[in-house]
Amino acid sequence: MDLELKSKTAIVSGASTGIGRAIARALALEGVRVVALARRKDLLEQLAQEVHAAGGAVIPVAQDIMEEDAAKKLATTALAELGHVDILVNNAGGSRPLPVDAPDSDWDEALALNFTRYRQVTHALLPQMIERGWGRIINITGKSEPEGLNAAFAAKAAVHAWAKGLSREIGRHGITVNCIPPGRIMSEQIRRNYPEDYRKHFAEEEIPVGYWGEPEDLAAMAVFLASPVARYITGTVIPVDGGLRRYQF
Repeated sequence: MDLELKSKTAIVSGASTGIGRAIARALALEGVRVVALARRKDLLEQLAQEVHAAGGAVIPVAQDIMEEDAAKKLATTALAELGHVDILVNNAGGSRPLPVDAPDSDWDEALALNFTRYRQVTHALLPQMIERGWGRIINITGKSEPEGLNAAFAAKAAVHAWAKGLSREIGRHGITVNCIPPGRIMSEQIRRNYPEDYRKHFAEEEIPVGYWGEPEDLAAMAVFLASPVARYITGTVIPVDGGLRRYQF
């Protein structure tokens, strides 16, 4: 299936490993010129070399998304590299379990990383998308079934609400906004925090398809939503979780 992505441009944050890396690679191999953003320059350069060898184009940009004026800096850099940005994949973030008595500073940091930066980067790039009459905004978020207090879950819920509202404001400009909450997707963090025997037992008991996903499983959905083919899908939250979630809609 031709996804009509050749000649498009994209930014993918959190692109050095895991889901972000898989999305950046998959987009590039569909003919998209991709600015890949993360803190670890060496991993970004490895990704760029790998994609180049396969015939794609990834431009590595080493930047901490939590820097002051990070959104403005990223938008400026990406526009200088690409000329314009068609696709934005907001993926940088991290789990932030907190105790009940956590200080406000911990909450502020988690909300900034997992919600505010998504909003700031998106709004920095929206004017040129509106001017061109086309755009795709894809937010990698999180589950809506927290088993405890986690500031990242609260922040991702904010992303869902913001994205839904934004989709209604800008749909007439040919811009779609969608969210993908990952299920149990294999990553550095997963391998570090969950031993293999636990992962096997969890998959057998909790995941209907019977195994943990790979980053490429989620990247397939992101690439589709980024394409012109997905023009009528906006304001949605589409889990990629092997059936893990238990609610019906």
